[in-house]
Amino acid sequence: MSAMQEAFSNVWTWLAGFFQLQQLGAVLRALALLAAGLVLARLARLVVVRSLAKSLSPQQLMLLRRAVSYTILVLFSISALRELGFNFGVLLGAAGIVTLAIGFASQTSVSNVISGLFLVFERAVAVGDVIRVESTTGEVLSIDLLSTKLRTFDNLLVRIPNETMVKAEITTLNRFPIRRVDIPVGVAYKEDLQRVQEVLFEVADKNPLCLEEPAPLLIAQGFGESSIDYQLSVWAKTENWLQLKNGMQQEIKEAFDADGIEIPFPHRTLYTGVVTDPFPFKLVGDGVADGVSDRAEE
Repeated sequence: MSAMQEAFSNVWTWLAGFFQLQQLGAVLRALALLAAGLVLARLARLVVVRSLAKSLSPQQLMLLRRAVSYTILVLFSISALRELGFNFGVLLGAAGIVTLAIGFASQTSVSNVISGLFLVFERAVAVGDVIRVESTTGEVLSIDLLSTKLRTFDNLLVRIPNETMVKAEITTLNRFPIRRVDIPVGVAYKEDLQRVQEVLFEVADKNPLCLEEPAPLLIAQGFGESSIDYQLSVWAKTENWLQLKNGMQQEIKEAFDADGIEIPFPHRTLYTGVVTDPFPFKLVGDGVADGVSDRAEE
């Protein structure tokens, strides 16, 4: 009896060792698959960057690099789990139910993800663009799955949902290499308009930031309440736009002062009912004023 027990024990020990070796082999194969997936994902990212860097924008390149890398890692991870004996049939069924429930609960998130893909592949905006979305102006830091992040000029971070970005009117301020500066100018009615135009063009010609082509343009805006209004439009490189706008204001004021051209402010003139005669106005002493006041009260 002891001999049978010893034989049974030996068989059990051999079987346990065999299955342990089998399990150890499965673990080693799973680890090898994960390591191969990491290496292959890294190589795939390098291939994507080198082959498509010139044809895609930085944001598109980043999105494609992530998609390729994550896809490879997911496939190799599934293979490693199968080596360990996981049954994905049950998991897929449960995942389908969970995905359906999450889909109904997160319709806004799905809409933001799809909108983000539209933004990237349409190239409506790109990382580094300075854009204006409704009342917010700033530099695009990133276009993520759910939102677009902007840094405003006062160094605030603004997060805008991608769905809002797709629906809103977006103005890109630095997409093109040159940009126009519009400067409103008003001059008094008594001024020589030909001389005013000459002075404005002289100011534009002397400014080194003002481009010769397209040429400066002066547009008459009409007769205002106190002035004849013009718009001086000059062109600058996009990076010099703000500097030119501020400099032109000062240079126009100095040129007008040097030439005796008046930049008027609103005037009010009182008339007595006669078209050409102004209303007479005279300062009087306190006694006279009191007498006039007393007569008015009577």
